[in-house]
Formats: sequence, C-alpha cells, structure tokens
Amino acid sequence: MNYLLEDITVIDAASFLAGPAAATIMADYGANVIKIEPPGGDGYRKLAGAYPVPYHWQLTSRNKRSLALDLGMPEGRAVLHRLIEKADVLTTNFLDSALKKYEMEYEQLKTINPRLIFAHISGYGLKGPDVERRAFDITGWWARSGMMELVRDPGQTPMGAAPGMGDHATATALYGAIMTALYRREKTGEGGFVSTSLLANGAWSNGMALQGTIAGVDLAANRQKPGSSLPFSSCYQCADGRFVVLAAINMAKEWPRLCRAINRTEWLNDPERADFRYAIRNRVAVIEEIQAAFEQFDRDEATARLDAEEVTHGVVPAMGEVIDDEQLRANDIIIETGVKGDDYSLTVNSPINLEGEDKRPPSRAPEIGAQSEEVLLEFGFTKDEVSQLLTRQAVRQHLPDEGFRQK
Repeated sequence: MNYLLEDITVIDAASFLAGPAAATIMADYGANVIKIEPPGGDGYRKLAGAYPVPYHWQLTSRNKRSLALDLGMPEGRAVLHRLIEKADVLTTNFLDSALKKYEMEYEQLKTINPRLIFAHISGYGLKGPDVERRAFDITGWWARSGMMELVRDPGQTPMGAAPGMGDHATATALYGAIMTALYRREKTGEGGFVSTSLLANGAWSNGMALQGTIAGVDLAANRQKPGSSLPFSSCYQCADGRFVVLAAINMAKEWPRLCRAINRTEWLNDPERADFRYAIRNRVAVIEEIQAAFEQFDRDEATARLDAEEVTHGVVPAMGEVIDDEQLRANDIIIETGVKGDDYSLTVNSPINLEGEDKRPPSRAPEIGAQSEEVLLEFGFTKDEVSQLLTRQAVRQHLPDEGFRQK
C-alpha cells in the first residue's frame, strides 16, 4: 500500500514527547522516521518507572526505527550529518547550548542540506530571559500560560495536568509547521527553520481567557469569587457516583428543558423561577438544588433524560470507559493495532485525517538501536564503516533477547 508521506525521511532527534509525537503523526502517514537515541535510550522510555509495560513509548514511537547514536563522539556527529544529507525533516528540542555541542545548529545543517526542514520545539520560545530554561508541559504549557490558575476552584491549590496533555497539543502544531514548510519547499525548492513552543501553544489554548484579560475581564480572578460558576455549565454527580457536565449555552432555551429533564417541572410553574435569569441571580442555591435533583438518577438515566429534552451535556467517563467508547471506536480514535500481546492491542490514533489517505497500521515501538545497522546501510554506509562505528561504540545495535551488539 502506498502512503502519503512515504517519500519523506524524518530524523527524529527530539527527546521525550512533543517533538517525537509530531514525527509520530508523519510516521502514521508513512514517513520513514529514524528515531535517534543515545546508547542508553531516550529518557522518555523510563517514564513508566517500575511498571513493566512502556505504554507511553509504544504510543509515541510506533512506526519508527531506532538508531542508537552517541552524539558526544565526533564519529556520532559525523553519522548524523551524513543522515541529514538525505533527510527531509529533522525534529529536535535541544537547547541552543546542546545544539552547539552536538553540531546541530540550523545554520550548519542547512549547508549540508539546503532542502532540510529543521523543526524545533522549545519550552518558552527562542528569545527572552527563559530561552535556556528547561520545561515540560506542566510548567511551560499548563502553568506558565495561565491555564493552571484559570481552572482551579475558589481557594483550591492549582491542579496538575493530564500526562502529555500539552505535549500532544504542541506536537500537532509542530506537525502543521512542518507540513507548511514542506508545502513552501514544493514552491521554492528551499528548506527552512520552523519552530513552536510549549508556551506558545499553552497561550493559544488559553487564548479566550487571555484575550478577556487584555480586554479587562480577568476570568481567573473572577473564578476565585463566590458564585463564579453557573448552573448551566457545572458538573453534577449522579446517584451511582458518576458525573455529567452541562454546556447549556443557550440558557433561555435550555433552562425549561433542564427543569423537565431533572423532574423539576414545578419550577416552571413559578413565574420568577421559570425565567433563566433567576438561576443566574441565585446560582449558588440553584446549583445545590440541581445537584440534589441529579441524585435521583444514575448517570445513564440522567443522560437519557437530558438527551430526550435536548439539553447540551456530556458525560465524565472513567478512563476504561473512554477506551471502550463506541463513538471513539467508530471514528478510529481508539484503534486496534493487530500486534500480538495484551499490552498493545489498542492505541490512540493521531488526530489528523485526510479523506482517501490511509494511515500505516501501528507497529510496536523499537528497542534501543534495534535498526541501527539496517538504517546506516540504507543511508549508504558500507559494512566496514558500520563495523568500525560499532567497535568504537559511536553506534550501538540492539538484537532481540541479546542486548547490545558490539564488534
């Protein structure tokens, strides 16, 4: 089968999550993605701790091949430069100091390959006082953007984010930047430097609230005031302990529907309460009353009643329910891998879809350096050169059940 990006070669020299996840989207569409790792492996591999299944690595490194390369050695850097000669895209999240150390600065690499798309992820951007500050998505995307402050309830300590939440959003932005640069290359024949940051994507995700702050409405500060939540957009617990969340934006239209759905039709017989503005003025008490009403029903009955009245809402599922959600399966959001073993029977699909273009079936993520020799031979290295690199340990080759191979 032919895939859209099968003629594109990506050198994925980024670590952890955002940069590699952008390369994953390209790999899903058939790109030849070479994952560059140090001999000890990308530190992201170890994030699962003692848990025996590297679930996070399987998600982000599927459909890639691993080359274990010691960029601290001159021979390792020379190998990378030879790969760059034939590559279309390089992804990296190295700080400037590391780019200089490993001879990976764009100005140098574009002399090796003027058609190269150099795709860079940073924590806080490429300028300013924090340009060399290390970041993860919880610091750069979630906290620094203001979202962490915005979503906390009054008096509550700010909450952490879902693992990789900001990284995956940032990865999608970098993928868009790469594809935009590839489109420009089709028109001009020239490569280029593209970049994004965790902070830029966090600010973009939090853009409505930040634009409000610019206009003089600080939503985060307002949320810390009593009665900041509206009954129409609050979360309610049902009799079985599960939750539904309302998003009844058209309050005038949906307030009567909500009253009927939760079996509070007597509210509609009161001229004052029948007006949705009563619920706004008395929001604290009304939220408590709605909560008491939801406690009559388990979640499935509650959602059925809300559906019948066409009240806009959503469920708050447990993680296991998300995996088994018929809607996610029907839309290929959660997909089968076809890989043997229960630890990787399903995976989360990348979110970009093009009608008429198939994605590559998900493969298991590679062991450290599992395809080192194979990749180098494909890039024009001789067997003698590969042997010397293995002997010098500038390159490492992992063989199944045998550990690292040395010559």
